[in-house]
Amino acid sequence: MAAYDVVIRNGQVADGTGKKLFAADVALKGDRIAAVEVPGTLKGDNEIDAKGKVVAPGFIDVHTHDDTALIDNPTMAMKASQGVTTVVCGNCGASAAPYIRDDVGHFLSLIVRNRANISRSFGEFASKVDAAKPAINGAFLIGHSTLRMNFMGDDLGRTATTGEIAGMRDLLDQSLEQGAIGMSSGLFYAVANAASTDEVAEVAKPLGKWGGVYTAHMRDEGENILPAMDETFEIGRRAGASIIVSHHKCSGRTNFGRMKETLPKFTEAMKQQQIAFDVYPYIAGSTILRSDMLDRADKVLITWSDKVQGLAGRDLKEIAQEMGCSMREAADRIQPAGAIYFMMDEKDVQSAMAHPGAMIGSDGIPFDAHPHPRLWGTFPRVLGHYSRELKLFPMEDAVRRMTSYSAQRFGLTKRGEIKPGFYADVCVFDPATVIDTATFEKPISPAKGIDVVLCNGEIVWRDGKPGGGRAGRALRRQDLQAEAKA
Repeated sequence: MAAYDVVIRNGQVADGTGKKLFAADVALKGDRIAAVEVPGTLKGDNEIDAKGKVVAPGFIDVHTHDDTALIDNPTMAMKASQGVTTVVCGNCGASAAPYIRDDVGHFLSLIVRNRANISRSFGEFASKVDAAKPAINGAFLIGHSTLRMNFMGDDLGRTATTGEIAGMRDLLDQSLEQGAIGMSSGLFYAVANAASTDEVAEVAKPLGKWGGVYTAHMRDEGENILPAMDETFEIGRRAGASIIVSHHKCSGRTNFGRMKETLPKFTEAMKQQQIAFDVYPYIAGSTILRSDMLDRADKVLITWSDKVQGLAGRDLKEIAQEMGCSMREAADRIQPAGAIYFMMDEKDVQSAMAHPGAMIGSDGIPFDAHPHPRLWGTFPRVLGHYSRELKLFPMEDAVRRMTSYSAQRFGLTKRGEIKPGFYADVCVFDPATVIDTATFEKPISPAKGIDVVLCNGEIVWRDGKPGGGRAGRALRRQDLQAEAKA
């Protein structure tokens, strides 16, 4: 019997640290990487020939809304097809647990299609994820907005009372104890916009106790982005938590070029606090349809509408012309709905991606009828378009930003590197051909050049289709921290 379950041979290893490619065979045993040795020295029961290919750690998508997609759609083809083996969920203030109300509501409907997948406690939710046996791993944040809705009902247009803040804080504390890795906020959205800095900082206090991370969809990504950054840094500082700014952008044509202000501000703040940010490689964002965002977007595509069928993928301007009204009136008529907003500058996107503090997150919304192409294309786009074609950064650094750096920032112990003892999350890709194929017109399309993807030692994507592996799991904070000490 061979010593290893799988040996990936003849490949060039990008180990996730940014180190130059090197030739090696990689052996897997169970759910771990067992050996990384000179070519031809390892033998396994199953061998994968990676000649001409790169062997990298599985990618970590640090900004997703895949909370219940892991349960509803456990093959997770939209992520496995990109080489992603771990998703960080519960972003922008919205998480599927803990949620003690009977309704779902418009805000949570972004991440939930089946009420049964929502849980009253985080521990219960994590067990549901494990029971679904997803192809890839999930790590979970607790949404500040979810906590608000629990304790404030629909009276969300005000700051929480002292008692409500205490209730939210206790529920966050309980959730962190049960395995959540941090808290997210979405002060940009109506459900949390009335929350004060003090409210969020007070709710977030258990993060320091448990070593949790604070991620923020900031209050403003446009004209008032600099004060919004200050607020975010203050909340993290008061909570004693490391900070991740979500999908950093300068939104709206009047703010194009302002990365010249924000990136130096990040650089200075990083000298004082643990701060990083994630970026998606597109000039368009996607979220719920909001009338107040129409003026800052050059173009708006509808991703879904519950009220008016057949609008997904269509330009709101054309819809308004057919309705014989303004775009704002058309938006009001088709609500509730989602949209893609073309509102960023390509130079700004590239500047943000190239910053030393940047990592990669897709921010795709899995239940959109016509999703943003980032749901299927983010990671291959970074490798193919931005690294190989534009040479924005070396391929090894692109891999680092999507693996070890992300794992370090989110405390995902023993993931993100091709190294003995680390989990067998591996992506084998062709550096000459890897590229996204998802477009704004045809967004559901697997990438090219992603050959084989394994999660916890099982093949989850191969030859352009799901590989059948279902060894993904909920990554609980206490397990991650225990492994770090082992």
